[in-house]
Amino acid sequence: MSQIPATALIAEDEPLLAAALQAELARAWPGLRILASVGDGASAVTQALALRPEVLFFDIRMPGLGGLEAAAELADEWPANVAFPALVFVTAYDQYAVQAFEAQAVDYLLKPVQPVRLQKTVAKVQLALAARAQAAMNSGATGSAAWDPAMDQALNQLRHLLAAGPFDKTQGRPLKLIQVSVGSSISMVPIDEVLYFEAADKYIRVLTASHEYLIRLPLKELLPQLDPQLFWQIHRGTVVQAQAIASVQRDEAGKLSLSLHGRPEKLAVSRLYSQQFRAM
Repeated sequence: MSQIPATALIAEDEPLLAAALQAELARAWPGLRILASVGDGASAVTQALALRPEVLFFDIRMPGLGGLEAAAELADEWPANVAFPALVFVTAYDQYAVQAFEAQAVDYLLKPVQPVRLQKTVAKVQLALAARAQAAMNSGATGSAAWDPAMDQALNQLRHLLAAGPFDKTQGRPLKLIQVSVGSSISMVPIDEVLYFEAADKYIRVLTASHEYLIRLPLKELLPQLDPQLFWQIHRGTVVQAQAIASVQRDEAGKLSLSLHGRPEKLAVSRLYSQQFRAM
């Protein structure tokens, strides 16, 4: 099975490790053609969209976007008529990360990559690609199917991995108050007054019906402190209060947006989080 032809992209910020992975892949999977090797998450997304490889090897920790975040962004931007690539995450040993990947049946490689483990990963990916090709052939699809089970599976896995926060184990009780700076003083905003949070570089915009505040905190650090029953993530950079949702609209391209009680703007719903509105 090692001669099955396929294409891949490697995203690894350490050049020596990227070269070592490429060399091991050449031995384990001679039929695999590496289209590009990049060193950061943003470049991984750009190159993957341009080259459309069948397999992605994403390092978890990279400058800017990490592997999970890059995969999530890529899933949002991926063309609907192209099968989503098979995902393999590469990580230094992390017990929590490994447990999270195994729980979601996501394949992973530990650094430094071992030939025997890589062979198992290659076999698993090849089986997945073969099953996908067979399913497309049985359905008579030619790569333009409206529903891609591989995409559905990838989205589901990424949602769970991002929500689990395997790399941030500081879980506590949900926030009841948000501390915000107002001039030279600090105000306490009740969490149930917040209609939505929006990421803005190293800050988060905190929007109520009548005010906007900024807090210096990455969204990924705030998320584990929010009650997921009360606050829904609808985009990589947007979390809304569920009870504040007034309506959800779908445009001609199939993209969703929602309106909130008490706010004039419409908020985009990304493909990654659209399952909450699947009934539409």
